[in-house]
Amino acid sequence: MPALVSHPDEVKVISRRFGMGAADIEKYIELDGYKAVQQAIANGPAWIIDTMKASGLRGRGGAGFPTGMKWSFVPKVSEKPKYVLVNGDESEPGTCKDHVIFLHDPHAVIEGTMIAGLAIGSKLGFIYLRGEYRYLLKIVEKAVADAYAKGFLGKNIFGTGVDFDIITQTGAGAYEVGEESALMESLEGKRGVPRIKPPFPAVVGLYGGPTVINNAETIANAPHILLMGGEAYAKLGTERNGGTRLFGISGHVERPGVYELPMGYSLRKAIYEVAGGIKDGKKLKAVVPGGASCPVLTADEIDVGLDFDQMGKAGTMLGSGGIVVLDETVSIVEFALRTIAFYQHESCGWCIPCREGTDWIKKTLTRVYNGGGSRKDVDNVQYLAENMMGRTFCPLGDAAAMPTLGFVKKFRKEFEEYIDGNRAGTPLITVEQLVGAGH
Repeated sequence: MPALVSHPDEVKVISRRFGMGAADIEKYIELDGYKAVQQAIANGPAWIIDTMKASGLRGRGGAGFPTGMKWSFVPKVSEKPKYVLVNGDESEPGTCKDHVIFLHDPHAVIEGTMIAGLAIGSKLGFIYLRGEYRYLLKIVEKAVADAYAKGFLGKNIFGTGVDFDIITQTGAGAYEVGEESALMESLEGKRGVPRIKPPFPAVVGLYGGPTVINNAETIANAPHILLMGGEAYAKLGTERNGGTRLFGISGHVERPGVYELPMGYSLRKAIYEVAGGIKDGKKLKAVVPGGASCPVLTADEIDVGLDFDQMGKAGTMLGSGGIVVLDETVSIVEFALRTIAFYQHESCGWCIPCREGTDWIKKTLTRVYNGGGSRKDVDNVQYLAENMMGRTFCPLGDAAAMPTLGFVKKFRKEFEEYIDGNRAGTPLITVEQLVGAGH
C-alpha cells in the first residue's frame, strides 16, 4: 500500500478516512459510514438535490459541471430504468487521485452511488474502473459484497423497502472511454466510441434510460456533504467552487503525492509549500495544472487559485486535478511530443479532425525532435491544433489541441532555438521508444 503524505494546510473531508482501514466495512461504519444514505432515504430526492446544489460541488473529473444541477436534469418519470454510472476510468496523464479513494475508502464510492440513485429514482448503479486498475477491482468487489452481506445493498436496504444494486466493471485500458458517452458504449459491450449529443445522458443514456454519470471523486463526496450540510461544505472553497479537492502533485517536487486542499488554494503554495518546492533546488520552468489536457502555465503564471473559474481566467483549466511540475531541465519540445503521442495513440479514430490532427501533429513534432524541422513546422502545429478545437465528437480532440497550443505559444522561442540547431546532432531515440519509456 502506498505511503500517505500530508501537510498542515490540508482540509480533510474526502480523505479523512484514508489510512484508517476504512476499506473494511466495520471500520467504515465506525467512522460514520452509511449514515448519509439513511438520511437520504429518510429525507427524499428533493432534499438530496437541494443539499448537493447548496454545496457548490462541481464535477471532479474535469468538466466542473455543478453536481446537484446535473442530478436535477434527470426526468422524474421515465418509462425506462434509470442508472447511476461512476466513472473510475482515471486515465489522464498526471492524474492519480481516484485510485487512492478506491484503495482507502471504497465504501464512500458505494454510498455515494446509492445517494445519487436515490436522488434520481434509480435502482441500479455501475462502478466502472480503468482497465489497469485490476488490483483495485478486488478491493471494490469485496466492499460491494460486504455491503450486500450487511443488507445495505440489494432488496429492502436498511429495512426501508428501497431496492438498490451495484455492479462493478473494468475497461480494457482505453483512455477514450473516460468520455461519458464512450463509457456507456463500452459498458453496453460495444466499441468505446463517443455518441453524438444531444440527446444527453440525463435523458437518453445507458441502455437508452436516463443516466447520471459522475467521476469517482465527485460521487465519493456525496456522503460527506449530506452529513456536514451543503452550506458548510461550500464554505470550505470559493464562490461557485465549493469544498475541497484531491490534487495529485507530481514531477520535479520534493514531496510528490495526493493532497486534499480547499478549492481556490494558491497554486504557488501547492508547489512550494505543500509539495516542498522544486526538487534538488532547481528552478521552476512550467506547470501543467490539471492533467495532460490542460494548457501549460509558465513559472511566472502560478500566482493563481486552484478552482475552475480562476484557472479559466488564467487561460488554462483545473481539469482532473493532476499538477505536473517541470523544472528547468525539461525540454518542452520533448514534453510536447510525449503529450501529443499519448493522445494520438488513444484517439478512437471516430472523427477525422482528431484522428488526422493528432497524427499529423505527432509526425511534425517527431521531425522537429529528430533535428529535421523548420520554423514553418511550428506554424503548422499551431494551425492543426487550432483547427481541431471544437470540431470533434468528444473532448479528446480539444484535450490534444489545448496543451499543444499552450506549448507552441508560450515556448515558441524554445522550439525555434531547438530547430535552429541548439540540439542538432544529439543522438535521439524513436518516438515509440520515447513514449514507451514514459507512458
